[in-house]
Amino acid sequence: MDLDQNIMHKAEVLIEALPYIQRFNRKIIVVKYGGSAMVDEELKKHVIQDVVLLKLVGFKPIIVHGGGKEISRWVAKSGMEPKFINGLRVTDEATMEIAEMVLNKVNKNLVQLVNQLGVKAVGISGKDGMLLKCRKKYAGGEDIGYVGEITEVTPKIIYDLLEKDFLPIICPTGFDQDFQTYNINADDAACAIARAVNAEKLAFLTDVEGVYRDFQNKDSLISEMSAQEAQAFVDSGNLGGGMLPKLQNCIDAMNNGVSRVHIMDGRIPHCLLLEIFTNKGIGTAIVKEGEERFYHGE
Repeated sequence: MDLDQNIMHKAEVLIEALPYIQRFNRKIIVVKYGGSAMVDEELKKHVIQDVVLLKLVGFKPIIVHGGGKEISRWVAKSGMEPKFINGLRVTDEATMEIAEMVLNKVNKNLVQLVNQLGVKAVGISGKDGMLLKCRKKYAGGEDIGYVGEITEVTPKIIYDLLEKDFLPIICPTGFDQDFQTYNINADDAACAIARAVNAEKLAFLTDVEGVYRDFQNKDSLISEMSAQEAQAFVDSGNLGGGMLPKLQNCIDAMNNGVSRVHIMDGRIPHCLLLEIFTNKGIGTAIVKEGEERFYHGE
């Protein structure tokens, strides 16, 4: 019997995914969702399909999302000029009000997309269940307003949602000891949450292909590195600006119980599935010393 090669290829893809499904079944995966994949409707649909598939094959995904581009758009629409100090948004009282409204709007939109695919999602902020406590964050000693630095994560609400088979979608606002609301960097929030729930994987969707040895040379992408190698790379000072805090966050997460971290280009359709379920993978994987990126079963 002469079977269509396309059909056979589909079977091979499913078999290739099997050891990864076995390895990460019932494990928590935190997906930090941001960048262009949040504003391009087609890419957004692909990301949500990927996360829903992870859920339906037995993983326990958690989405932590940003909304920086959307916040900037609404700040501009309100006639205000976005201000940044050392790359961090200055968040005064009026900007904080807009940021919280926009983040909640983005949050419920993502909930709706997940629900449409037949999976029950619940959107929360870091204020719900006292999830994210923080203090004022400074940028090189400069006051940047209501921007928070996480001091404590209380993950009970996340565990409760996972136990009841909901997919948590979290927007990064929190509160300080006086219950003042703060905007929190979504990368920081994703790392802190991943540490608090001992996530098996932390996946960053970004606007770059991964970590480069030399950012100007697109052939220098590092596909796999250990946490120790990543730290040496950070300390070397050879890292492009935006990737430095992201990579340091990843290292901190791995030093605090997260098993592996993936940094990938969210502009590639279905990048999550390609990174998690295939032997080639894409982007940069940071693994523990002595571990391999890929899992081939027993």
